[in-house]
Amino acid sequence: MPIDVLPRGARRLFAVALAVLLTLPAAAQDRGSQRERFRSAYAAVSRTPPGDWKKLATGLEDYPLYPYLEATVLRRGITKATRADIESFLTRWPGSLPENDVRETYLRELARRGDWTQFRAFWKSSRDRDLQCDNLRARLAAGEKLDFAADIDPIWTNPRTLPAACDPVLAAARGNGSLTDARVWNRLLDAAAAGNTESAAAAASMLSGPDREAADRIVAAVSNPAATLAKAEQWPDEPRVRDAVAYGLARYARRDSTSAETLWAKLGSRFKWDDAQKNRVLNALAVYRSTSYSPDALARLKALPPEAEDDASREWHVRIALAGGDWKETLAALDDLSALQQKDSRWRYLRARVLTKLDRKNEAAPIFADVAHEASFHGFLAADWIDEPYAICPRTLAADPAVEKAVASQSDLARAFEFQTLGMLPEARREWDFAMRKLDDPAKRLAADLAYRRGWYDRAVFFYSADPETQRLYEQRFPLALETHVKREASGAGIDPAWAYAIIRAESAWMTDAHSHADAYGLMQLLPGVAKHMAQSEKLPYNRPSDLFDPTLNVELGTRYLGRMADRYDGSPWLASAAYNAGEAPVGRWLDARATLDPDFFIETIPYKETREYVGRVLAFSVIYDWRMNGKALALSARMPRIGQAYAAPSDATPRKGVVCPAEAAATVAPDPSTTVPPAAPAH
Repeated sequence: MPIDVLPRGARRLFAVALAVLLTLPAAAQDRGSQRERFRSAYAAVSRTPPGDWKKLATGLEDYPLYPYLEATVLRRGITKATRADIESFLTRWPGSLPENDVRETYLRELARRGDWTQFRAFWKSSRDRDLQCDNLRARLAAGEKLDFAADIDPIWTNPRTLPAACDPVLAAARGNGSLTDARVWNRLLDAAAAGNTESAAAAASMLSGPDREAADRIVAAVSNPAATLAKAEQWPDEPRVRDAVAYGLARYARRDSTSAETLWAKLGSRFKWDDAQKNRVLNALAVYRSTSYSPDALARLKALPPEAEDDASREWHVRIALAGGDWKETLAALDDLSALQQKDSRWRYLRARVLTKLDRKNEAAPIFADVAHEASFHGFLAADWIDEPYAICPRTLAADPAVEKAVASQSDLARAFEFQTLGMLPEARREWDFAMRKLDDPAKRLAADLAYRRGWYDRAVFFYSADPETQRLYEQRFPLALETHVKREASGAGIDPAWAYAIIRAESAWMTDAHSHADAYGLMQLLPGVAKHMAQSEKLPYNRPSDLFDPTLNVELGTRYLGRMADRYDGSPWLASAAYNAGEAPVGRWLDARATLDPDFFIETIPYKETREYVGRVLAFSVIYDWRMNGKALALSARMPRIGQAYAAPSDATPRKGVVCPAEAAATVAPDPSTTVPPAAPAH
């Protein structure tokens, strides 16, 4: 489907029509009644033992989610299910996700029994790595000879830890000599470099004799460098021993660069390093001394041999020089970036800024003008420097009847939307992903637009942000959901609604049920302790963490917390955003060290990559949301007061900048200022 301009009314009419196609049952029954009966039947099949679900499911035969009832019963009782039971279900629901789930559950049971003949009879290609290895085991049991390159290497080269189901396959490959010691060592060293000690240990277990001892030493050095490397002065000077020290020191530098530096001073002359080993240590020390802004960081970066440099060391050279206000050194560091790095708007913008510091404004102006064509954090800042309007080029989806028909007939998509309507969002996302794998690009774009129209915003946000052809679908990528509520709560908290929207978008991408590894919940990713404290002080209802999945309550608590956070930083939204992501203690340390820097330079010198990018993303999103609500946007630079300068949220009367779509900007696809994966949630 082409990305094109279509009258909004026409698009809405199509969305309504398609929604009807996807939601009406085949028979003229009340869908609300079916949903209630499905909930009851699903609760029955989920009990142990299952209840009388068939009676409860009467009248649901044409309901999109009906196959999940029988699938749940079959999967829960898979050890007693007969082949006939399984075949009957697979025949009645071919190509569906419930069919796939039942098949894979049965395959796991057959693998557990070691019934490889039946396993092969039911086998279909799977994305599950356990089943992939079980299939290889079945082929081995049938007397097949596996080809390492075609059959095993795709699993072997995956950096993730291999499941136990792969062990017999790998043992067979070791036995026939196709999985060589060299391949094992390559996997082990790659895992050690990535700090994946589980994968490294699994690879080490395949070795024997002196190789096993050397491999175990490397694993120990990476997993516990302080304790392991304390013994290194007594180790023999051998190649694998030097590997252990080099990988261990690189990992140690990440955790404690000062202690790693002290240890390197002891061991540096103890061993005869090859270039790769020495450069690994020197690079790690230089980079991680830089992330803590150690006094020797710049000297270490400049002393790196060219072969020891990488993108990280080159970027940190820029930041260290920038933090010290050494503009000539900063410009030299920018010159040393790789060709690919120099194309990035971040470094082009910083080059122009440093040129202004060196009073070379004529050289800076064309760089600012070029970067200003991008609808991104640095693009908006560049436009402010040359007093130009923001280049935002929105697009819409053009209609295509053939594609509309294909999407409307997609039963997997219908099940995804039905789960979404029921609020069963994990199940809805599984069906969505399953459906999207079957659609071509035009149909996927239309499906994502339909998800947006039906209020399932995160599906549109993630999909359109990942596709360069759709990144200018700003309406779908930056939903104005809960607009009245967000504006009211933001105003009551004394903050800009555009900033509140930007935080929601950056934190959860509009996943109302987002739950992070840090135990943060909902749209604005609040920790239960913070939510409880805010609810008590603001007299809002809150009983349990799952309450934070209620979007209205989450916004009420989140905006008020955000307002309090802003108050701690003179109202500054960019500093409050940094603290919202990283916490107040780290921000306090950064302010103590670099509070005199210009705000854009301060942001670039934030040590945490996640926070550095988060602040820029939130500020860019604030501009886009401001434009979405007002047709114009408060200048991004106005949202970035100098440290210590008071800031007040804009009002409707605050002057805002215009937005245009220059011809040269319209001809290209601007980089997406967002992430394309669910964002890492902060601890607050």
